[in-house]
Amino acid sequence: MHNKVVYHAMKAFSSFGLPVLRFNFRGVGLSEGKYDNGSGEQDDVRAALDWLDAEFHRPILFAGFSFGAQVGLRACCGDARLAGLIALGLPVRVAGRDTNYGFLSQCFAPKLFISGDHDAFGPREELTEVFQRAPDPKRLIWIAGADHFFQGTEESPGAKLNLMQRETCAWLQEAFALAETSDSKL
Repeated sequence: MHNKVVYHAMKAFSSFGLPVLRFNFRGVGLSEGKYDNGSGEQDDVRAALDWLDAEFHRPILFAGFSFGAQVGLRACCGDARLAGLIALGLPVRVAGRDTNYGFLSQCFAPKLFISGDHDAFGPREELTEVFQRAPDPKRLIWIAGADHFFQGTEESPGAKLNLMQRETCAWLQEAFALAETSDSKL
């Protein structure tokens, strides 16, 4: 909830005056419960969606980073309340395990995938295959010289979080005709 990627994504949404909810999954930080291999964490996402829906009664845009992107996509795809989905640093290979995203073929909401071109958990070939299986509308953006956390590489030092944030804002503007608020420009 407090890592730099999630924070910069929140700032992108806030720049349009959109309400933002960040939360920890069960067992993280001071959250109750314990890790449930992604299954119970999908329930955490659904509970957050229920709260947002009840509180704001507006279409919902989901953004998740890494494990949060994986779990969030699974929980959100097919949910009619979702207007769009953003997966930041979507993991496709972790600790020797390949992740199956077959469910994406039934995910028709607009989708944005942003990944660093040096992301060890999202190798270009594997992530491109996942992306290609997802129906339109969709976009895949590679941030040059960025690792999984959108930090720089030895060849391209310096954080790339601002690039991830800029691409997120550009997609939100294009896909949803949003305009940044004058008091919250990035």
